[in-house]
Amino acid sequence: MADKTQDARQGRDYINTVAAVAIAPSGTGEELSEYVAQAVGVIRESGLKNETNAMFTNIEGDLDEVLRVVRDATLKLAAQGHRTGVSLKLDIRPDARDQMERKPQLVNEILAQRSES
Repeated sequence: MADKTQDARQGRDYINTVAAVAIAPSGTGEELSEYVAQAVGVIRESGLKNETNAMFTNIEGDLDEVLRVVRDATLKLAAQGHRTGVSLKLDIRPDARDQMERKPQLVNEILAQRSES
């Protein structure tokens, strides 16, 4: 049964969203880690579930909150005068939770079953 938790502030159903986002400035040189760290810092301070890998930071939460955090992280760089590029992919599943853990878990289970055959 779908979890229809209400977002108390909006009076609407929670819309679970997993985002893969990469935020980086243009024209700042070859090494972007210092700038990426600033954007990732905003994401980590948001309190939303997140993880960073070599290419993206994944975020999970309500759609509106995820989009707000992506906006805030982008503005962290843009407000410094940097032309800022954002790559964003969203997986919106209103009836799901904990997809950042569950998706890799499911793939691992399928691979384990195949190796047992």
